[in-house]
Amino acid sequence: MTASVDVDLVEHARAAAVTAMREMVADLHAELIAYRLVAWTAGNVSGRVRVTGGPDLMVIKPSGVSYADLTPESMIVCNLDGQVVAGDLSPSSDTAAHAYVYRAMPQVGGVVHTHSTYASAWAARGEAIPCVLTAMADEFGGEIPIGPFALIGDDTIGQGIVSTLSGHRSPAVLMKNHGVFTIGRTPQDAVKAAVMCEGVARTVHVSRQLGAPLAISRENVDRLYVRYQNRYGQR
Repeated sequence: MTASVDVDLVEHARAAAVTAMREMVADLHAELIAYRLVAWTAGNVSGRVRVTGGPDLMVIKPSGVSYADLTPESMIVCNLDGQVVAGDLSPSSDTAAHAYVYRAMPQVGGVVHTHSTYASAWAARGEAIPCVLTAMADEFGGEIPIGPFALIGDDTIGQGIVSTLSGHRSPAVLMKNHGVFTIGRTPQDAVKAAVMCEGVARTVHVSRQLGAPLAISRENVDRLYVRYQNRYGQR
């Protein structure tokens, strides 16, 4: 009897966690619109679901559905191999990439993909965004790196994200000729990184129209990063 009750409790907790993540991920897609990071149906947010007693799952946007039509119920639940577990629609075309990131980086709880204008312009050039702003040192701990060119459809993009960001402090990568992928401890953190990535991409671009931006020393980047990550905001 006890074992049966334990199983029921685990399943109840798992269902509640999936429901909560579906609501969160659906709501966060509105932030991509609010900050003008996406156009039409492009872009996506996903979140990892962790529940003791079973394998992790992820919740992700359905493919090709208008942002205005997204609801918690329309979010797709997949396992970390990218296979649909719950949902009536096809998952995002980037599902395999998100799933690979979650499998390879257990600390990641959220992944975001956008084609935001200025950051994607740097990606089109295959050029990292240099760390010339204190806001970049704070959030990214250095430059925003360039990842390799990869075609959509399998986990090749995910492999490029992981290989680029492993050992790097940046939560954002510019995938060459494609766009932005960001990671975070939570889906909200990944959305924040996507918003800030576009902001600094725009500012550094404007700065280069005026002349050569001034680099920040490694020592000062480190000091800014540590302060922001450990002492900024409410704890």
